[in-house]
Amino acid sequence: MKEFSLTHSEPAPDYKSRSHELSDPLQTEALEGIAELDQRLVKRFAKRCEVKRSLTRQLVSFQANKGRPAYRWYKYKEAFSAALVESLLADSRIETGKLLDPFAGAGTSLFAADGAGMAAEGIELLPIGQEIIKARQCIESDFTSSDYAVLKTWTEEAPWERERTTQPLPTLQITEGAYPAQTLKLIEQYLAAIGHESERVQTILRFAVLCILESISYTRKDGQYLRWDKRSGRRQGQKPFDKGPILEFTPAIRAKLNEILNDLESGDIPLQLFPQTASKRGVRLFDGSCLEVLPNLPPATYDAIVTSPPYCNRYDYTRTYALELALLGIDKKEMVGLRQAMVSCTVENRAKDLLKLNPAWDKAIAAVDSQETLQAILKYLDDQNDAGNLNNTGIPRMVRGYFYEMGCVIFECLRVMKHRSTMFMVNDNVRYAGASISVDLILSDIAEKIGFNIHKILVLPTGKGNSSQQMGEHGRERMRKCVYVWTKS
Repeated sequence: MKEFSLTHSEPAPDYKSRSHELSDPLQTEALEGIAELDQRLVKRFAKRCEVKRSLTRQLVSFQANKGRPAYRWYKYKEAFSAALVESLLADSRIETGKLLDPFAGAGTSLFAADGAGMAAEGIELLPIGQEIIKARQCIESDFTSSDYAVLKTWTEEAPWERERTTQPLPTLQITEGAYPAQTLKLIEQYLAAIGHESERVQTILRFAVLCILESISYTRKDGQYLRWDKRSGRRQGQKPFDKGPILEFTPAIRAKLNEILNDLESGDIPLQLFPQTASKRGVRLFDGSCLEVLPNLPPATYDAIVTSPPYCNRYDYTRTYALELALLGIDKKEMVGLRQAMVSCTVENRAKDLLKLNPAWDKAIAAVDSQETLQAILKYLDDQNDAGNLNNTGIPRMVRGYFYEMGCVIFECLRVMKHRSTMFMVNDNVRYAGASISVDLILSDIAEKIGFNIHKILVLPTGKGNSSQQMGEHGRERMRKCVYVWTKS
C-alpha cells in the first residue's frame, strides 16, 4: 500500500469510469457531487494536513499497550496507546495543568497524563470502562501491602476451587451459554469466594475476572457483535467459526493475577508499599454520557483534551462488551439505556433532541447544518434508503446523529478549554453505499465554524481498507486515519 502524499490529496473516485458498476445514473451523479465537495475540503485543509511517519496503527490502537505494565491488564480493543498520549503531550510541550478525556474508555489518556504530572479527568458511559479505571485508581491510591499479600495468596491457593457456595453469574440473552459448564461453575464459585475479602481486594479480584472473560468463553469480540465459536452449539447464520484454544478458568485467572502482581513488584505502578511518585496528581472520573456531563463542567478549566470518540462505524459496544456488562449486573433495560445514551455510532441509536438537552447547542447545530459535504452525504444516504439500496435502514439516522452529536461535543470541549490549550482527537473515516465520508475534514470544518483553530491534521502513513462488502460493491478505496490537533486561541 503506497503512502499518502503530504497533503493526502488522493484523487477523487472516478465514478464516471465505473458507471457500468452503478446501475442508477442518479446515484453516479450524487457520488460525483459528494466527491467534488470532498476535494474542496481536501484543498482547503491541505496545508494543515501532515503525514506523521511515527504514527503507526500500533501506536493509535491498544497494540502498543501490550508491553506496558497496568495498561496491558485489560485488553480494551478500542483504546489508543499510552505512548501516543505521551508523544502528543511532549510534542506540544504540555507538561502541567489539567487534562480531560470526554470518552475515557479504559482510562489510557488519564493515567498517561497522570504519569506525566498532570491532573486528569475523564467521562465514561460504559460500566466496563468505569470498572477498569476504578480498579486502577484503587491499586494506585488505596492498595496496601496486606492487600497485596492477599492477592498473592489467591494465586497460590486458588480458594475459589474449594468454595462451597456459588454466586449466580448474571446473564443477558446475548450471553447465555457463553461458557463451558465447568468454567461457569468455577466463575460462580470465584464470585462467591471474593465476597470474603475486603472491598479493595474485591475490586481487584472482580477486575481480574473481567480481564479473562473473552478468553475463557466461546465468544470473540468482532466489531459490531460477539462472534460465537462452533463448539458453543449456538447458530448465527454464518460460516462455522473456530476461535482457537479456549482457556480453562483456573490457569487463566491465576495468570492474570500473577501479571498484576508482577507489574506491582516491578515498581512501575506506584503503591503505598512502593515509593510514591511525587509528581502524580490523581485521576478523577465522571460516570455517564459526555452529552450530559460536559455541559455541567466549568468553563476555561482544561489545558488539554486527548480523546477518541466512538467511530461512525456501526460498532455496538454494548454487544461486544456484553460478557463484561452481564457480570457487572447490567440488565436488558439498562443495556438499552446505555446504547441510546452513547454518541450515535450504531444503527439502533434513536435520534436525540439535542436542543431539548441543551438550548445552548444551537450554534453547534447551525455549524453542522451549514457543512455542505455532510449535507450532500446525508441527502444521498436518505435517497439510497428510500430506494431500498442500503443493507440497514438505520444508517442515515446513525450518520446524521453522529455528526450533530459530535458537533455538540466539540462545542462543549471548546467551552471548557483554557485559552491557548490544545485538543487531540483520534478518529477514522468511513464509507457507506459507496460514499466516502471524510470524518476528519468534516469535523474539522465544523470545529472551525464553532471557534477552534485547526492547527494540524496528523495522518497515518498507511490507510485503512474499506469493508469487504463495500469493496465488492464499490471497489477498493483507502481511508485516512488521523489525529486532529485543534487549538483554542
